[in-house]
Amino acid sequence: MDYKEEQHGEIEALESIYYGDLKIISSEPFYKFSIEIKSEEYNAEEQNGLSCSIIFTFVDKYPDKPPLIELDDVVNLSEKNENELLDFLKKQAEENLGMVMIFSLVSAAQEWLNVQWDAIKKQQQEEQLIREKEKEEAERKKFEGTRVTVESFLKWKQAFEEELQIDKKREMSKKIGKLTGRELFITDKTLNESDLKFLEGEEVKVDESLFQDLDDLDINDEDDEDDPDFDPSNYNSDDSS
Repeated sequence: MDYKEEQHGEIEALESIYYGDLKIISSEPFYKFSIEIKSEEYNAEEQNGLSCSIIFTFVDKYPDKPPLIELDDVVNLSEKNENELLDFLKKQAEENLGMVMIFSLVSAAQEWLNVQWDAIKKQQQEEQLIREKEKEEAERKKFEGTRVTVESFLKWKQAFEEELQIDKKREMSKKIGKLTGRELFITDKTLNESDLKFLEGEEVKVDESLFQDLDDLDINDEDDEDDPDFDPSNYNSDDSS
């Protein structure tokens, strides 16, 4: 077999089949060339899909011996994927020894890319569904709130009661400053105790601030005179001072 002639004839056929995608890198001592392959739906601008160039180098006794195979210009293929594709192509080459095989190898690699891309798309869709489910679950938990257990309820109840007492004390301290004398008398039981001390003859300290506004009170003597029980004789001039 004239290997050189056989190799030259295959190159001419491949140039016709892969017009524009086959590039001759060198022709001596043996042909070295590349063929670009892409998965379906491949988009270079969006880098969507898979793509690579397969570099073949004929050897002296090709096709009775397999060509050298390399990958270049890889897009979206991991190192693991690259090694898997190379192993796949080398195995295909061993199975096609004795006949021109580049078209068969390129077709098998093209199909491998499509299968690989379908698997990647499926994985991406599953991951997207998981993310959406997690998002929906997080939104649902916002409305459901925290699940209540006996332990968590008792803990919340204790904290709530403690906070409620603090709020009541704060509210009471604010309110006392605005109470009238009558409300203060009813609210503050210490005033009752001071009254008892006064009746028992003990000295009682009086908070003069409670009587600061007595001068503003509108006290009309005529109201007393209208009282049928009013007796002026009960009052003397000394007391009026």
